Amino acid sequence: MTAALIWLVVGIALIVAEVLSGDFVLLMLGLGALAGAGSAAISGNPVVDVAVFAVASVGLLVLARPALKRRFLAGPGVKTNTDALVGAQAVVLSTVDAHGGQVKLAGDVWSARSFADGQVIQPGTAVTVVEISGATAVVSAEP
Repeated sequence: MTAALIWLVVGIALIVAEVLSGDFVLLMLGLGALAGAGSAAISGNPVVDVAVFAVASVGLLVLARPALKRRFLAGPGVKTNTDALVGAQAVVLSTVDAHGGQVKLAGDVWSARSFADGQVIQPGTAVTVVEISGATAVVSAEP
């Protein structure tokens, strides 16, 4: 049981150290050490424990780490906040013209104005968000 506790402490320490490095190597080694702790608790054979640690760590480094790095380094391809609302569909709640109005967008009520100056959009009309200007959705009626 002492070997399992040592593996557990080493695994947790490596996972905590990953916070400083951010390269997913220590995380994979830490998860391998946790697998070694499980093996030590079940088998008690140090050779099996080291083999489980080695196989788990190498497997995670070769298979999981590249996928995680791709996922986290994808960068600006993921739209968030108001950028994610551009192109979204909304429904007009009160008449929208160049000066104002309201739409229901992503479950919330937004102030809105029409994209085209002379365009007046009646309530119940489906619109597309062209841009977000401050706290106002600039919308255009769907054809």
